[in-house]
Amino acid sequence: MDSADPTTVLDLLEPDFRFLIALPSGEAVGESREDFAKYIAGRNAVAREHHLLRSSVDGDTETVYGVVTESGRPVGAFLSAAVISPAGRIARYQSYFTTSFQLVDWAPRS
Repeated sequence: MDSADPTTVLDLLEPDFRFLIALPSGEAVGESREDFAKYIAGRNAVAREHHLLRSSVDGDTETVYGVVTESGRPVGAFLSAAVISPAGRIARYQSYFTTSFQLVDWAPRS
């Protein structure tokens, strides 16, 4: 998603991919790869990067925690989980993004 062409992530998703992305501004939800393509197309065009700080795998479920930077400046943190299909693609995805809480310290407190 952080590449010059974020639509390449669509190749990693099952056709019936379901997702929930909880942002401070509200939730983005969908029930297909096409819904996720619409979500990606609607994102602001900024120099955004996701930096993983922690990760784990338990069977078919993967979780990650990290920080998001925009133009190199930390703007918030995310905690995400995905269920991986037998074909190795993402079947379900749930992510929470916050600008007000650090589960794992990543920036000085103000």
